[in-house]
Amino acid sequence: MEGGKVEIFDTTLRDGEQTPGLSFPLAEKLEIARELDQLGVDVIEAGFPASSKEEMECVEEIVRAVETPVCGLARIKERDLKPAFDSGVEVVHVFASTSEIQMKKSMKMTRDEVLEQSVDIVSVVKEAGKTCLYSPMDASRTEEDYLLEISRAVEEAGADMINIPDTVGVALPDQVRGMVTAVNNEVEIPLSVHCHDDYGLAVASSIAGVRGGAKQVQVTINGLGERAGNASLEETVMNVERMDTFHTGIEKEGLFKASKLVERLSGIQLPPTKPVVGRNAFSHESGIHAAGMVEDKSTFEPELMNPETVGHRRRFIVGKHAGRQGLEKVLSEAGLEPNESEINQILKKVKSISSNGKKLSEADLYAIAETELGRPTGKELVELDQVFVMTGDNATPTATITAKVEGEERTESGNGVGPIDAVFSAMKSIIGEKKQIEISEFRIDAITGGSDAVANVVVALEDERGTAAEARGTGDDIVIASVEALLNAVNLLARKDDAERDISKKVKNLETER
Repeated sequence: MEGGKVEIFDTTLRDGEQTPGLSFPLAEKLEIARELDQLGVDVIEAGFPASSKEEMECVEEIVRAVETPVCGLARIKERDLKPAFDSGVEVVHVFASTSEIQMKKSMKMTRDEVLEQSVDIVSVVKEAGKTCLYSPMDASRTEEDYLLEISRAVEEAGADMINIPDTVGVALPDQVRGMVTAVNNEVEIPLSVHCHDDYGLAVASSIAGVRGGAKQVQVTINGLGERAGNASLEETVMNVERMDTFHTGIEKEGLFKASKLVERLSGIQLPPTKPVVGRNAFSHESGIHAAGMVEDKSTFEPELMNPETVGHRRRFIVGKHAGRQGLEKVLSEAGLEPNESEINQILKKVKSISSNGKKLSEADLYAIAETELGRPTGKELVELDQVFVMTGDNATPTATITAKVEGEERTESGNGVGPIDAVFSAMKSIIGEKKQIEISEFRIDAITGGSDAVANVVVALEDERGTAAEARGTGDDIVIASVEALLNAVNLLARKDDAERDISKKVKNLETER
């Protein structure tokens, strides 16, 4: 197995566009072609010029737009060649079915006819001064003797490269390697591989083809293509790059950007677990994983691939599996520095909400943390024990609160026009003569979209002395979040009032001393 350069032949604009329901307009094709040009792919297969006048003109525009050699597809039919030549492509990719089932059922031709016409078309392409790539389509279901025979014949006719396609994705990786090795032993020209992902083996089979001696792999961005798609460019490149003595020359830092561009233009969303470029490719939630990553990134990421390598980013996800170090890392990156007690409370709430099936966004987490960091510290006026809310179609909403007020346990109830109003009424009763409060502002914001969004409740209070305080509560239950916001505001108001009294007392003492 020789090492060296492995060419990347991208067919996003041809085979990738054959994804059911997908059609790129010219402007989008040009955008993708320029992105491929910047990535440094070796060949861009831009389309099938003979399929329509519009397709030929589109390929022609792509040829003008990029410096990378452009390829056009053609069948073993004379009428396919002129549009390909007129489009200005440098490479003509000639293909013909070579498996028994496709020759009989699709092409309606015999073995001899396919071989003869393949040789004739390759010769015409070479006479026109073009580079010729030949594909014996459905090679993985082609009898080996015939595959070798037609490979020798097209080489003799002048083909510059032979592509070995696993057209319906049925070959195992070792079978692809065996095919490539067998053909490689029969011809002198370089080989390429083109693998489909029907059994999820396209990338593995492509790598096996390289190990068998292929000098080129055909890929698409995000693995787009017929049925289950093709070998993805990003996964194939990163696997070739980690093989000893092999390299692709691809600008790997642009892989994520290219992937997101094609995802946006195609409208085909990637699963978050997609290797290399998926949203979760470098995300960590488990406390064990996050703790290890904080110490050394190679603990739970591949040593030869990190997010910076492919233009991605690392994320620490906070959910029910989260640990302290991962949580601290996420909050620190947002400029939040909770102490040990605060981090424990934040983690407790995160785990509680996540255990109910809620997926927390970063915005949710920041709101939870800011609520905790905004709580009064030290002794609190009101320490909540429990809240019970009852409501119904024909019942007046009623809330019952049990809490300690300056160490004295109290239970009070209140009614209201709704459950939150009833909670506020009960809280005013709980406080009683300790403090007269009025709500000056009440606001509920959904941090993230969806019916299960985490609520961010803001409550502003004023007491009888005109002292004001504002606090928030967060949670997946709006009533409980409102209770939390109200409780935080009451305690903050009490502390501010105490502080103002202390200042007033000190001022009076100073005046007395004078």
